Amino acid sequence: MAVQAYDLTGRTAFITGAAGGIGRASAILLAQAGATVHCADRDAPGLHETATLIKGRGGAAHTHHLDVTDRAQVRQAIAACDRLDVPAAIAGVMHSSPVLETRDEDLDRVLNVNFKGVLYACQEAARAMLETGVRGSIVTMASGAGDTGGPGLLCYGAAEAAVVQLTKSLATEMGRYGIRVNAVAPGWIRTPMTERYDSAALAHTESVMARMSPLGRVGTAEEVAHAGLHLASEASAFTTGQIIRPNGGVAMPW
Repeated sequence: MAVQAYDLTGRTAFITGAAGGIGRASAILLAQAGATVHCADRDAPGLHETATLIKGRGGAAHTHHLDVTDRAQVRQAIAACDRLDVPAAIAGVMHSSPVLETRDEDLDRVLNVNFKGVLYACQEAARAMLETGVRGSIVTMASGAGDTGGPGLLCYGAAEAAVVQLTKSLATEMGRYGIRVNAVAPGWIRTPMTERYDSAALAHTESVMARMSPLGRVGTAEEVAHAGLHLASEASAFTTGQIIRPNGGVAMPW
């Protein structure tokens, strides 16, 4: 029964940020579980590569080249899905700067992608699911930074905290229609986004995070994707409005 609960055969997923990192790992894993996956991202080559990887493993994938900060583009892509069971809003960017050095353009960019992009995907997906009567599962991507904050994390932490509130609010409104809404809030995960850091700075940060974790290491995109699969599947049928934190035990908020 436990294995069957993770079977997504006959279901359709829509994933933003699917060109790489956690988004790509999630798209591949959901396809392996049987879902037809609609991959969305502004990185066209990365998007194509993700779809190729899925199809090479026998899965079904479609691509949508879009900007998540453009509601019309998001709406058009979701409308192209025959049905929608598992929308996953994963696209995001990182930014770090001291509070007193944070510029308007920094704040706007991070909030537009990490919060508004998630909001647009959730709104348009929820409307599509209500129109078709699908009782599905919406998955958002938050971050441990939304719980803890920290030096340089004003923009990023504020956006991720907003995603948590969006997730909880939407869950309370959609439950009556059989639509669940949950978030995954990872800790430090090595992805192409974090690898853009200076190599010495990256090595230092990962060393610090590994020492803080009871497990003694940082996480992988695939491990975060498995948390998303759980929320997408019937294995979490009685779970909504929750924040799942694959963070190696670095933070244990209530």
